Amino acid sequence: MKKILSLLCVLAIAFTFIACDKKDDASAEQKILSVQIGPNPETIDPALNSAVDGGNMLLHAFECLLAVDKDGKLIPGQAEKWSVSEDGLTWTFILRDGLKWSDGTPFTAKDFEYSWKRVCDPMVAAPYAETVLSMVAGYDDAITGNLDALQAVAKDDKTFEVKLTAPCSYFGSLAAFATLSPVQKATIEKNGDAWATSAETYITNGPFHVTEWVPGSYILFSKNPYYWNAEAIKLDGIRFNLIEDANAAYSAYQTGEVLMIKDVPTEEIPSLRGRDDFYVEPILGTYYLNLNTTRKPFDDARVRKALSLAIDRDYVANTLMQGTYSPAGNFMGPGWVDTDGSQFVNNSNGGKPYIDVTNHAANVEEAKRLLAEAGYPNGEGFPAFGYTTNDAGYHKVVAEYLQQAWGELGLDVSVEIVEWASFTPMRRNAEYDSARNGWVGDYSDPSNMLDLLYSTNGNNDGKYNSAAYDAAMDVSRTTLDAKERSAALHQAEDILLNDAGCVPVAYYNDFWLQSEKIQGAWHSPYGYWYFMYADIAE
Repeated sequence: MKKILSLLCVLAIAFTFIACDKKDDASAEQKILSVQIGPNPETIDPALNSAVDGGNMLLHAFECLLAVDKDGKLIPGQAEKWSVSEDGLTWTFILRDGLKWSDGTPFTAKDFEYSWKRVCDPMVAAPYAETVLSMVAGYDDAITGNLDALQAVAKDDKTFEVKLTAPCSYFGSLAAFATLSPVQKATIEKNGDAWATSAETYITNGPFHVTEWVPGSYILFSKNPYYWNAEAIKLDGIRFNLIEDANAAYSAYQTGEVLMIKDVPTEEIPSLRGRDDFYVEPILGTYYLNLNTTRKPFDDARVRKALSLAIDRDYVANTLMQGTYSPAGNFMGPGWVDTDGSQFVNNSNGGKPYIDVTNHAANVEEAKRLLAEAGYPNGEGFPAFGYTTNDAGYHKVVAEYLQQAWGELGLDVSVEIVEWASFTPMRRNAEYDSARNGWVGDYSDPSNMLDLLYSTNGNNDGKYNSAAYDAAMDVSRTTLDAKERSAALHQAEDILLNDAGCVPVAYYNDFWLQSEKIQGAWHSPYGYWYFMYADIAE
């Protein structure tokens, strides 16, 4: 039955490509790059997206005040220049002349003011709001509904001024982050949330705009003729193929219908190693699990620690994940930068990992002890519970392993596989017992990831709530002393892992297939592919 379903899926996708190719024949000169970076996104509203696949689409459709080049350096975006006051509290951005939306209407600094305040709107409920704007003066009032309190203001059509409550060394990275992309007020007021669900209403300001959208099949991004740097865009369009099944994606890649796929069938990896078109690169992030702290018995730190210690991370990363990931002994892995410029992970927990990934047997014994201490000796009396995940990459095999590993503690675990578009809202709404999660950094400051577990953060899917943790993060947000800020961030990680507020499993790497025909594209350590300045070789 599974083989029949897979064949039907491949045939359906093939017919989609045939239909598209026939349409493209009418304009054979068009240069359309066909890629796969994920299935149906939950959303591509910049204020609401918190997933990497949606983020990949957003960075091609919108441009923020600033942008990031292939070396990870900040460069001018919609703002041609910017400055920071001597006290670090006022950031001033000067926009380029003649900016327009993809519908040809004028674009001004007022559009940034509207968009940033929209992120604060409690009716919008942007999951990133606290992360990207809590350092802006007036945020606390704005998040309650008084949007005009936010000190992010258009001084005139070309000048956008932001006042902070304290200097923020990484604020430039936030000004380049997709959540703070500008969106068109008139379109949203006319169409409501539906504005970001169809090609007709998806107005953008970046290098591409949406011209076709077939849910479950593809979204076609076409070159935006009104983009200020349109002359540098070589592609006529990018077709994001919304393929959820990795085998179907691989088949499309093998036939040449798709020139890049992010979801590679894990069973194919041994045969792909060493090929020039197979890439494995580290990214800034951690694959972790959420235990729903609002449900018993996961409200007990001893239970959470026991479930964490029962996991053989070396086996998961190097056997199940075939070495494409690395075992995680900390929440914060390699790449995160401490306040002195050194690697954050090297300064954590006295330089030692919080979880010894080399001594699984000892970890299991400690897990059993903690479970007994919590009142569940050998798992007796522990309620049956579920583990929820989506079926992509290694998620299913990891789920099956967790079922076994937790079963060895005497626990009854069921696995629930959910499609991607449903999985993320389910997790955000805490409609699960335990679930797969993960985070890829948006910028290299450790707060980007540690903020996730702050009690009121919109991305705190496990609903972890610790006054001590929040207090440490509050110090990191307000202190002007670099050493004190570093100490506060490390203290927060200490508290988090002592509480097992989440369960780190592995450090991420991205692995994908990409044809040599794609030229001029690049992949960032934040898990994004930049195709806007790419070309397709004949």
